[in-house]
Amino acid sequence: MCNGDIQLEIRVPNKTCYLGFIGDIGEKIANELARYTGDRAALAYHLNLALTEALVNAIEHGNTDDPDQTVRVSIRVLPDQLCIEVYDHGQGFDLDQVGTPDLEYPGERGRGIFLIKSIMDSVNYRKIKGGNVLEMRKMLD
Repeated sequence: MCNGDIQLEIRVPNKTCYLGFIGDIGEKIANELARYTGDRAALAYHLNLALTEALVNAIEHGNTDDPDQTVRVSIRVLPDQLCIEVYDHGQGFDLDQVGTPDLEYPGERGRGIFLIKSIMDSVNYRKIKGGNVLEMRKMLD
């Protein structure tokens, strides 16, 4: 188990074939956190799901499937929390305007953000120079 701080910066091509790779990184981090005393299997699943959903949104919606774009993922393990940032180059959207999807009759939009908000402790989305960033935080207590 690792005790030191972790900071990863990953830039991936704008292709969904990298989803599993990035999700696996989230799982590996969860399984190696010595300071985490909670349910590791649940944390690993949540990080995989949040990373995968955020990456799908960045690729398909943020970067509009443009094969010339990239998505940058930043993962930082802080003393009391895990911070994940996913950067895209799109027009952006208002996170507060994404409603709860109808889970009985799921449509094409909103499920990913709904899942991310359900499993992470905080979720923010903001415009930055050259694009947008989705910031997700998970407490490690």
